Amino acid sequence: MAKLILSDGTEFEGKSFGAPIDSEGEVVFNTGMAGYPESLTDPSYRGQILTFTYPLIGNYGVPSEELNEYGFSKNFESEAIHVRGVIVSQVSNDYSHFTAVSSLQRWMEHHNIPGITGIDTRALTKKLREHGVMLGRIVSDNSERKEESGERKGIEDPNLTNLVAEVSCKESITYTPNESQLSIVCYDCGIKRNILRSWLKRGVTVHRVPWNYDLASSNLKYDAVFISNGPGDPKMCKETIASIKWAIENNIPTFGICLGNQLLALAIGGDTYKLKYGHRGCNQPCIEWKEESGKWKESKKCIITSQNHGFAVSDQLPEGWHPWFTNANDQTIEGIKHESGKFFSVQFHPEATPGPEDADYLFDEFLSILKKEPAAAVD
Repeated sequence: MAKLILSDGTEFEGKSFGAPIDSEGEVVFNTGMAGYPESLTDPSYRGQILTFTYPLIGNYGVPSEELNEYGFSKNFESEAIHVRGVIVSQVSNDYSHFTAVSSLQRWMEHHNIPGITGIDTRALTKKLREHGVMLGRIVSDNSERKEESGERKGIEDPNLTNLVAEVSCKESITYTPNESQLSIVCYDCGIKRNILRSWLKRGVTVHRVPWNYDLASSNLKYDAVFISNGPGDPKMCKETIASIKWAIENNIPTFGICLGNQLLALAIGGDTYKLKYGHRGCNQPCIEWKEESGKWKESKKCIITSQNHGFAVSDQLPEGWHPWFTNANDQTIEGIKHESGKFFSVQFHPEATPGPEDADYLFDEFLSILKKEPAAAVD
């Protein structure tokens, strides 16, 4: 048996699966119907206990952990599981898929990640929607340390630590595809591997650099700057923010995704705030804003997007900047764009995995800007 104990004392009891250990973190929920291998390996979930609202998880197993020709994961969004725990209504130990090599149970056990099955995830999700994300603890009867509710006071809030520093690469890595013509400096704040795949399949050389890489003193040759997704509070990433600000001041085209959207907003003098329960899933509708007669307003174009974030950008933007996308459900900002068209970012994931590929064109849109302006690469 196992329990999920929330910070307000609420308990949910179920059965343990995965690693029989205790764990604690921020309890969040994901509304996707599929994509659990990608979600669990997404570095943006660092420090969180992930609840799947879809009732059956694990039925198509887990693919192999092989690496691709560039040396990073071929099938996952990183080379590790980043969640601190998994909550499901029903886990399937039987699986069937032509790419599967393991059950979810064995895979999580191998990576020492605990899970609970048999939880009323509908009731848990309703509670999180009412009160917002909550800190929680997984307690397994089979773990070495047994504790009941109230025995241990306080759960460390993962957002109070620099989670980006934990998941970012430690040194610069360059990936060069065949017939490369353009290159970008890619800030790894916890980058999903399909972002790397998306650039490389388009023939872009990627200089993947740590979150605190000093762009002003860089000796890399590049055409643009990209800022990745990642976990936690964006205001922890002061070094990244400083480099983005430098790039904009030096008129270097810049594109950000997810956390990159928040970091770009902070770099231009905007602000960010924590959402009540965040956006995590594959069905978030976003409406594009376009300029008409000198004014930016909502268009009739709506795309369905994959998202995973707990913070958002404030609607108070500096002069020359405009909302580019807004969420059709709660009207939060889902993208910002400078009037020059050279600097922009989105809160959702154009690379999907898992989720719809409606926004995949944004990679090409950014590259088209670079090709229209054949400015000398930064040396």
